[in-house]
Amino acid sequence: MQYTRITSIEDPLFRKMHDLMKEVFPPEEVLEFSLWKEPLEDPSIRVFVAVHEDEVVGCTEYRYYPGWKIAMTDFTIIGKPGLSIGRFLAQNRMKDLRAVAEANGEELFGMFAEIYDPYRVAHYEFGGVKPMDPYVRREVLSHLGYKRLDFPYVHPSWNNDGEAVSGLDFCFMPTNDEVTEVPAQLVADFLKKYYSVLSNKPQEWLDMVAKLEQQQTVSLLPL
Repeated sequence: MQYTRITSIEDPLFRKMHDLMKEVFPPEEVLEFSLWKEPLEDPSIRVFVAVHEDEVVGCTEYRYYPGWKIAMTDFTIIGKPGLSIGRFLAQNRMKDLRAVAEANGEELFGMFAEIYDPYRVAHYEFGGVKPMDPYVRREVLSHLGYKRLDFPYVHPSWNNDGEAVSGLDFCFMPTNDEVTEVPAQLVADFLKKYYSVLSNKPQEWLDMVAKLEQQQTVSLLPL
């Protein structure tokens, strides 16, 4: 299996990756094909696919933020069971992120991720791919070391229609297991930067960020 970076929508592997995303994720979570042009060309956004027998069987997108010493996992997709794709992606992603942090003269502090909470939302569609079942994914991410940030979370819809998307937790995986909280301003600053590409923010999201900015820290809770 190859861990291959994609930097252009012209890459034939990107079409396969985008098709896989549409098979797995709800429509409001998938950015339209042409809108990927700039993100893929952005050197700070790292999109990799797992290629097995010339097919894209998994993919992950993440980015590193110099100065903050943190990363964000945008998404991880496992397209087929029985190939250890999740472990393959997680190991290669961490190896790559540590190298990027080192190139910036830093040490990775941790990584953010949005994680579906199937205990609050009755039904999610994930294309019938069992490894992508939200109960399975939540437990796997817990095993990896992700912890839930202690605040009610919503995010703006990627349709940029001003709708607030709920049913997720915002989580953080510290590289040091002894870390029990993170600065609230870091969380707020990160969310503002991360969603700066969307011009139409829901009021619920704006209120959430404003409340974070009034706090000192955010606790990390079991996932």
